Amino acid sequence: MDRKLHHSATRRHALRRLVAVGAAGGGMLGLLRAALAADPATGVRSIKGDVTIDGQPASIGQKIAPGQTVRTGAGSEAVFVIGMDAFLQREDSTFAIDSVTGPRTGEVVLRYITGKVLSVFGKGRKRLITSTATIGIRGTGCYLEVEPAGTYFCLCYGSAVVQSNANPRLRQLVRTRHHEAPLYIDTGTNALAMARSQVINHKDAELVMLEGLVGRVPPFHGKEYQGY
Repeated sequence: MDRKLHHSATRRHALRRLVAVGAAGGGMLGLLRAALAADPATGVRSIKGDVTIDGQPASIGQKIAPGQTVRTGAGSEAVFVIGMDAFLQREDSTFAIDSVTGPRTGEVVLRYITGKVLSVFGKGRKRLITSTATIGIRGTGCYLEVEPAGTYFCLCYGSAVVQSNANPRLRQLVRTRHHEAPLYIDTGTNALAMARSQVINHKDAELVMLEGLVGRVPPFHGKEYQGY
């Protein structure tokens, strides 16, 4: 079977399975149903309130390309897919695709400028840049809250290397299966600048929804979800 057709069939099968079992509630289940009707799912999938791309109002289905910036206003939210990566951007947040060719060949560079973003990633190297941290990952799921003074980072599952921007020698390899090691990275330069935190402001059902939009299920799927 052609690889593109095979991926499409696999993705639609995964989505139908999630919808059938009611894996996500409320609007998230509606998004999964909408994804079944739109193949491929690349682009803006959901808009709530004031959402702009490069300063212009975003529209459903609009593609997001390298060099573009997505902003959400107060009480606003956006769900969008870029390739095999999916994002839930909460209110008062700014997110940008810096480039698709970082210092390493094939590396995707994403800039989490401010606010709150839940992300799930397919295969390939990604470098996430925030005000106080640089995070290198391969296919995984994570949640970030970014402000000038610090970055909250929860690796929901997978592995990542977290490095302080203030002190590049301060770095940590993180591996998790289910939200075990949230971190807060501030502007300091000693070991205390990278401190353990708690799980906040994101849910397993949201991860299921995002993975479903790109034809995947998170590694914890089928187990009891946490109502964080």
